Amino acid sequence: MITLISPTDLLPDDVMIPACTDAPEQFFSEDPHELEQAKVVCRVCPMRQACLAGALERREPWGVWGGALLDRGRVIAYKRGPRRSNIDEVCASGESAA
Repeated sequence: MITLISPTDLLPDDVMIPACTDAPEQFFSEDPHELEQAKVVCRVCPMRQACLAGALERREPWGVWGGALLDRGRVIAYKRGPRRSNIDEVCASGESAA
């Protein structure tokens, strides 16, 4: 019988594992609901403060870092829908905005 192990099983017990390792794509989603769920995951993460500090220092362009949503290196409260200029561009191109 073959036993599969996770790479995190090989780490010493005192190594902190980020809570985001199970679904990293959720932290960069375009869906505002998924981004809010990602913030909730961060609440129990042992690396939350270090994660946010590092993201701010690097001016991460996008994503949930340390329980905060960043856009262009700054913390924002929530993801907004498409800006009017984006909607105008889509309409001008003839594509569907939905």
